[in-house]
Amino acid sequence: MTKHNPELEDLEDQMIETVDEEGNIINFQVIDFIETDGKEYALLLPQENDDSEEDKEVVLMRLTKEGEEYSFEMIEDDDEFNRVLDYINTLDDIDEVEIVEE
Repeated sequence: MTKHNPELEDLEDQMIETVDEEGNIINFQVIDFIETDGKEYALLLPQENDDSEEDKEVVLMRLTKEGEEYSFEMIEDDDEFNRVLDYINTLDDIDEVEIVEE
């Protein structure tokens, strides 16, 4: 996918660690970034996901920049999530994956 922010290229294929609302640590591999509606989003693959290529569940999160650091946030607004998902579905270079909210 097109990366509009060159700073994000350094994060691609990196592993990130997030904590869910129950305090569980979840590791994700950053697989791609997209930008739409003036916001940046990340497509993340859970590290423990050992399914075949066709059965991947990819998590979509919003990126925010605080100073020099990026943070990954859940998309709480269903309308925002659906707009981003609709945009992703228009892209030609995305692999066949199921995108889920985390």
